[in-house]
Amino acid sequence: MTTIDQRTELILKYLDIWNERDATARESLIKTVFTEDGVYSDPDHEALRGPGELSAAISRAQEGFGDMEFSLGALINAHHDTALFTWRLGAPGSGTAVATGYDVVEFSGRQIRRVVGFFV
Repeated sequence: MTTIDQRTELILKYLDIWNERDATARESLIKTVFTEDGVYSDPDHEALRGPGELSAAISRAQEGFGDMEFSLGALINAHHDTALFTWRLGAPGSGTAVATGYDVVEFSGRQIRRVVGFFV
């Protein structure tokens, strides 16, 4: 991974995973965006590994937030193979967030190796 633009593009694809409602399409995106040994964790999940675990957790989360979608807040900083960004969850096109958070992303080449999420 060499540029901020490439990192931002990958982060946007990661957020697309959270917004994808079709489980099969979502798992396909996960396989594209994450490395084979990729890991996701947040305050509710210690370590989700593989497309199946992450997709199942996203399905459960989507049941709770209905038609709301994730969007990129800001790419705060990035260096070497790590980036810190903020995200918002809200109704599509509303500009109003019902939840926000920070994620730290570790990259491996042109994929994500690890995401550590924080809720605000």
